[in-house]
Amino acid sequence: MGNRSSNPGGNHNLKPRQRQLGVNDVPSKDKHPPVRIVSNSPPPRRQPKPSAALIGNVLGNPLRDVRSEYSFGVELGRGQFGVTYLVRNNVTGQQFACKTIAKKKLVNPADVEDVRREVQILHHLSGYENIVALKGAYEDKYSVNLVMELCEGGELFERITKRGHYSERGAAWICRTMVKVVQICHSLGVMHRDLKPENFLFANRSEDAALKAVDFGLSVFYSPGEKFTDLVGSIFYIAPEVLRRSYGPEADIWSVGVILYILLSGVPPFWAKTDQGILDAIRIGHLNFASEPWPSISIGAKDVVKKMLNSNPKERWTATSILQHPWMREDGEAPDVPLDNVVLSRMKQFSATNKLKKLALTVIAKSLNEEEIIGLKKMFMAMDTDKSGTITLEELKNGLTLLGSSLVESEVTKLMQAADVDENGTIDYTEFIAATMNLNKIEKEDRIRSTFRYFDKDKSGYITIEELNEVLREHSMGDHHIIQDILKEVDTDNDGRINYNEFVAMMH
Repeated sequence: MGNRSSNPGGNHNLKPRQRQLGVNDVPSKDKHPPVRIVSNSPPPRRQPKPSAALIGNVLGNPLRDVRSEYSFGVELGRGQFGVTYLVRNNVTGQQFACKTIAKKKLVNPADVEDVRREVQILHHLSGYENIVALKGAYEDKYSVNLVMELCEGGELFERITKRGHYSERGAAWICRTMVKVVQICHSLGVMHRDLKPENFLFANRSEDAALKAVDFGLSVFYSPGEKFTDLVGSIFYIAPEVLRRSYGPEADIWSVGVILYILLSGVPPFWAKTDQGILDAIRIGHLNFASEPWPSISIGAKDVVKKMLNSNPKERWTATSILQHPWMREDGEAPDVPLDNVVLSRMKQFSATNKLKKLALTVIAKSLNEEEIIGLKKMFMAMDTDKSGTITLEELKNGLTLLGSSLVESEVTKLMQAADVDENGTIDYTEFIAATMNLNKIEKEDRIRSTFRYFDKDKSGYITIEELNEVLREHSMGDHHIIQDILKEVDTDNDGRINYNEFVAMMH
């Protein structure tokens, strides 16, 4: 839910946040009655109090129209609840990012409290160079609008892969910045809970641009020793104690440790072909330092990774300790020798994986005919009780219950977030078909063939670069780099095109 310059993607958040006490929940301590002042001059005219209808039910402040101060431009990205736009101040002309959160998507009190808490935390952390600045929070009848500092320098991996080379010293600089953010948050009693590369953006396009943490939508205030039980985070970066549902701020250190491992090797430390396999690998916690490029990585770098990815949170190093490590220090021992190009290649393919999965599901769903999906269509219409054309989490939960589902809330939430391809907080018709089709394993031979033909425009028996580019462009997902990354992953015989067998392997 943060300020971003591209679609975040792959945001496999696992469960909504638990409710925290907000500023507006604290009762007034003013017990003194007003004192009457006698004066010869006429009494001042009392200003009428705002009526209840003019007070926002989310932020608790008078309603304000953000468009009276800012002009809206292009969309920058989407999150679980909000859409982020480029906006311009009507007086100064300065550009910002504005995250617009539709109130209709806040389906229960916990959702409202989540938004309120995000605003409180952004105010609480304001003034720190490596944390995105909140410029103003506005609430009108239909939405909450958070105007924030514009970070237009791109996402972390995007910057690295475009540059084409970096070293251990560069990885240490990036990790040091992230750990400083964690140190600031923890010193102020805030746990981020969703640290990942997509949530770090560069302030601008200059080489020395500041790296900033964004998207505090899953963040919470915490007290020393307090433990949390709600399952939140993004699948590659989630700490083992979060899976055990008893965790504290140490989970943030684990997430940054995962990012450091990827920066040094190009792949995540815990990997499998399924989500469940990834979670099992995280629980086991085995770190592979034997395969390339680890033998050529310095002992200091591997030591930092081990300290951050210690499966025991009590033994995991704190942010302060990590910043004092010889490899991590600004004048430290991290070598400036460029890392192997294989690291960059792996990183690019890793970043493209989620885009490929989303495209495949969407294309399959759109290729099905009416007869094939009439049952799913009726199911969608039954769940869409307000006839808005989208299904909210509450509608999905109620609909599955009526169908006799015994899924617990956390499983329904995971289902919701897996189906919500564009991450706008609801499931539209195409997303629903794609998700239910996938969950019911109906990718039969004839369906795979028909989907292959959708890509294979000239019926040559191969999907060429030009055809892949056309489909990507149809779905607003295409550029030259993504196509090359997809080919590297799918084109196993390296002939520059995708044959049917390679396509089948991709689908499975």
